[in-house]
Amino acid sequence: MTPAFAPADHPPVKPGKTGILIANLGTPDGYDYWSMRRYLNEFLSDRRVIDFPAWKWQPLLQGIILTKRPFTSGANYKLIWNEEKNESPLMTITRAQADALREAAVAEWGDQIMVEFCMRYGNPSTEEVLNRMIEAGCRRIVFLPLYPQYAGATSATANDQMFRALMQQKWQPAIRTCEPYFDRPDYIDALAQSVERVLQGRIPGRLVASYHGMPKRYLMQGDPYHCQCQKTSRLLQERLGWADGIIDTTFQSVFGREEWLKPYTVEHVAELARQGVDDIAVISPAFAADCIETLEEINGEIREAYEHAGGKEFTYIPCLNDDPGHIAVMMNVIRDNIGGWATT
Repeated sequence: MTPAFAPADHPPVKPGKTGILIANLGTPDGYDYWSMRRYLNEFLSDRRVIDFPAWKWQPLLQGIILTKRPFTSGANYKLIWNEEKNESPLMTITRAQADALREAAVAEWGDQIMVEFCMRYGNPSTEEVLNRMIEAGCRRIVFLPLYPQYAGATSATANDQMFRALMQQKWQPAIRTCEPYFDRPDYIDALAQSVERVLQGRIPGRLVASYHGMPKRYLMQGDPYHCQCQKTSRLLQERLGWADGIIDTTFQSVFGREEWLKPYTVEHVAELARQGVDDIAVISPAFAADCIETLEEINGEIREAYEHAGGKEFTYIPCLNDDPGHIAVMMNVIRDNIGGWATT
């Protein structure tokens, strides 16, 4: 389309669109050594994730860690890999979330809405997807990192990558980034409904809310993640109407030698078993989609730790994934941020 009053030789300009871009953590392209190494190198080189000085960290990363870890991580990914689509479950689920959001957004705002997804690490990259949206005519984009609780190593690094990609653009679109949604009533209700759906009215001896961990040092430096996790657990308990002491907040995926947020999930569930709590359920409120940390770590390593210590009944409550209630939460967050963009 040629702009009004433009000379005849003016290059065509695509009609303006409003974009919605959701972002998740990322996934390797495969579970082979080199795919895993590329992915882990990008992830573990992020200064938001590992903030040690490069001169100290990179020799260790490029030497010992990236020599050994791709083998163990690849073996774990192989256990959960979607062989039919040749991709990780995180990719399958995030695509399904984007498809469901696209259907809902177009139904509400029309075909001038474009909905896509990207990954902070791996493919499709933030830069690749942003370029595609701009090429399609998106002049305004709502950017939603799929992390209910804010952390520097999740929400912030997703935003960082978006802004780095914008730096490459001659004509930048307007961007609105979304706040974390850890205490939204609709999100808490969706979590509670997932618990009720799986447990069918049964109250376990303990519901363990297992959040991704991070170094305790980050909390002391001002990261709000720990506090937001605690509030999510408290609000979930209130919504379920359960007594105090039934929901425990724990942290998983510890990496390295320094102290991380405690209690550690794998140790806590074993201790519960030793105390005689023989019926637990585990939920992962920090994950918007099931992934290696939930499907393999929780339903594998953490389950085994509990059963090995004498625990009997272990129930994993899946992430919200592309459940209609979760899609409704995302749409509400987007509505709060899209303002008048979708109709102008």
